Amino acid sequence: MNRRRTTGAVAGVLAAGAVAAAVTVINLPAAGSGGAAPGGEPAETAEVRKQTLVDHESHDGTLGHGDTTTVTARGAGTVTALPAGGAVLTRGKALYRLDNRPVPLLYGTLPAYRTLRPGVEGADVLQFEKNLRALGYTGFTVDDEYTSATASAVEDWQDDLGVDETGRVPAAAIAYARGPVRVDSLTAELGAVVQPGSELFTTTGTALVATVQLDVDDQRLARTGAAVKVELPDGTEVDGRITAVETVVEQGQGNEEDTTLLEVTVAFGKTPQGLDEAAVTVDFVASRRTGVLTVPVSALLALAEGGYGLEIVEAGGTRVVAVRTGLFADGRVEVSGGGVTAGTRVGMPS
Repeated sequence: MNRRRTTGAVAGVLAAGAVAAAVTVINLPAAGSGGAAPGGEPAETAEVRKQTLVDHESHDGTLGHGDTTTVTARGAGTVTALPAGGAVLTRGKALYRLDNRPVPLLYGTLPAYRTLRPGVEGADVLQFEKNLRALGYTGFTVDDEYTSATASAVEDWQDDLGVDETGRVPAAAIAYARGPVRVDSLTAELGAVVQPGSELFTTTGTALVATVQLDVDDQRLARTGAAVKVELPDGTEVDGRITAVETVVEQGQGNEEDTTLLEVTVAFGKTPQGLDEAAVTVDFVASRRTGVLTVPVSALLALAEGGYGLEIVEAGGTRVVAVRTGLFADGRVEVSGGGVTAGTRVGMPS
């Protein structure tokens, strides 16, 4: 089976600090410029909170079965059977028939490339024998040696398949995939005369996945293994996890330049029911800070010497202290320093 589309894994990771906060603080009031109520206190105050601050972004995606893989004819002949679109094929089932001989699906990553017969040794033998045992055939040792005992079990298998009982397995007689496959669309017709490599149909994985295309600038969101939330068409949210991030190049139309995008695949812990293909919204977490002190962004003051400060409200008046800022998210900002603690009241400049 050959991949329909060639993709490459995203190379490299973002260096720490390489991505600036999504919120830009502009037009902050200078220290001492805020409005005050009679008695010297600010007209409005806020409380410093200790909380988990999450920077997240939502992007549109699609629900489907992921990328397609093309199934090609392993040998020459007349196509006498093809699977139905949408069918799920598992180990041992016929992918198709040529000259009325089935080509069964087996699981593995090493393509069949030679005839298996007594005396042959190698990783392809081990992969095949694992499949033969999984199909219920016994009497041989599962290892990398194809023995007369293996041949005897193969003859039993061939008898069940209704093909010649030779004890040998030509490369064209089997096909491998990583696991069960779902038939996506047919490209050949019954009765077609094909040669090795002729396209027959395309397949996908059997599990539903969400796929999102992101701009390269959003690479910070695309971390393999990261948890996400997926909003389904009916508004319900389900948990997901990023399982793959690949670069794809979309060819420009006419004089337009090609566009490089990140294609993110999201798998579900619990598969959504009653859906096949649909539009979804995926909520990505760019950064998370647990147990940090936060204030409203509008509480920040611009200090004359540079940096940011807060107006601390306490008995007897107020004072301005310098603070360090961290993550910005949802209208709040992480702060530290200046003796600020949870519950501290700060002025809100007007």
